[in-house]
Amino acid sequence: MLYGKEHVRRYQETDGAEGHDWNNTTVLLLTTKGRKSGKPYTTPLIYQRHGDDNVVVASKGGDPDHPEWYKNLKANPDVEVQVKGDKFKARARTASDEEKPELWQLMTSTWPDYDEYQRKTDRDIPVVVLQRAT
Repeated sequence: MLYGKEHVRRYQETDGAEGHDWNNTTVLLLTTKGRKSGKPYTTPLIYQRHGDDNVVVASKGGDPDHPEWYKNLKANPDVEVQVKGDKFKARARTASDEEKPELWQLMTSTWPDYDEYQRKTDRDIPVVVLQRAT
């Protein structure tokens, strides 16, 4: 089972042949710029397609604090995404209150644990839309 830095390395080396399909779901790589350091950080995240966009969840397993990658993209929403061998620049945004229920249902259909993560925390877990830059 791939996790963390090893997951990122193998995904990058194989253009997602290893790492895209994971635990009966799909994973992309999200690269954000550190809000303090300015350094790039790459995180493997479960995703689903919604129209032309990719959708991810800032769950951190139900932790009371947002994941670092989410804090980074809030400071700088210009990110890089890799889906299999497709690498592209994108603009990240938090789903609006109106669109979140549909996107949450999409994401829990692929990873049901998101509902449990939300029950574990008082934090409203954000859903993030990654829109390919044109």
